[in-house]
Amino acid sequence: MDDLIAAAREALTNAHVPYSEYRVGAALETADGTVYTGCNIENANYSNSLHAEEVALAEAVREGHREFERIAVSSGVRDGVTPCGMCRQTLAEFATDDLVVACDEGGDAVTEYTLGELLPNTISEGTLDDASGADDARDAGGN
Repeated sequence: MDDLIAAAREALTNAHVPYSEYRVGAALETADGTVYTGCNIENANYSNSLHAEEVALAEAVREGHREFERIAVSSGVRDGVTPCGMCRQTLAEFATDDLVVACDEGGDAVTEYTLGELLPNTISEGTLDDASGADDARDAGGN
């Protein structure tokens, strides 16, 4: 895990954070061992800002990866930052509940979670299919 945390720490040095000044880096390891990194990129229109985890994931997906083993997340203050809710949901689109999420606490301290622990009962393709089926039943006069 040390190498993945180190890659996340390195990635955060490239963060563009003129508004929050809160640097975040992420390193995502694919099933074949390839590592993709990302950093947060802020925009004056906050909703257009990019989070480190989604930048790393986007690069990996762009390169054709769809299976992931673990992700490490670090902030400039080494406060054990976890992926936000939006990033958890984005990760859940491509990773299983057992994806290891390593959160940098500083020094050699790392807290590990699984994605399923951080985001139980995620919205998934199945959730949407179930909702669509319920809508179809209502439209057909069912309850």
